[in-house]
Amino acid sequence: MTTPIDISEQAGVRYLHFGSSWVQGAMRIARPWNLELEYTREMMASLLLREGGGRAAGHPPAYSSRVLRDEARWPRKVLLIGLGAASLTKFLYRYRPLAHLTIVEIEPAVVAAARHFFKLPEDDKRIHLVIGCGAEYVLGTDKKFDLILVDGFNEHAHPGELNSLPFYQACRSRLSDQGIMAVNLLGLCKGVLGGFTHILDAFDERALMFPSCESGNTIAFAADGETVRIDLDDLKENAEAFREETSLNLLPTLTRLAQARTCTNNTLLI
Repeated sequence: MTTPIDISEQAGVRYLHFGSSWVQGAMRIARPWNLELEYTREMMASLLLREGGGRAAGHPPAYSSRVLRDEARWPRKVLLIGLGAASLTKFLYRYRPLAHLTIVEIEPAVVAAARHFFKLPEDDKRIHLVIGCGAEYVLGTDKKFDLILVDGFNEHAHPGELNSLPFYQACRSRLSDQGIMAVNLLGLCKGVLGGFTHILDAFDERALMFPSCESGNTIAFAADGETVRIDLDDLKENAEAFREETSLNLLPTLTRLAQARTCTNNTLLI
């Protein structure tokens, strides 16, 4: 059965719904490239965790005009599971121009809505759209990705197979040596702590859950390959430079992370 798609607008923001008042995506009409919802902004904290995406501790800042113009930036290959209003896709498309984006979306009507109402770019060279189940795609592909973003829910805000140990194990197997996975664990689902436990098990404890957003969304990050080890002060420097580049301010997120005291010795370690 096809999921009903509804579009609403309020105060300059366009919203995507799956047949209910529950918001599945949003875009500020005057700034279509910006990330309107808090949890999407927090998922982009993943770009601070690898050298070339941000700055790793002990390395010079990755952000300079020369780097931004000329050098390959992490990530180069991205898998997005769940399209929604295409917010994450558009942000990465704009600010990581060398990245190739594979998007897996189970509902064709969501793709049509993203194109018609939310300015999803038409670029077959950089954007590969797959209509299908995200879990089946990850279990069936042999491709490797630098970054996997998991943000897939049905009309009842349930992630289904996307919140399971076999799925997260498959995601780990699909990550490159610099691989990072970011997952939106929705607070209204029973699976936040259970889902994070699956992530911890799949990644041999190499995972970190950020403090919950006001909306109830909780973002978890996991890594494979090279260890992520960044001093929080260095991470804030990355965030300052990232804000200059993209106008996205992740400093409030890092402040909440520091206050939560989940980073031992003031160091983010994954």
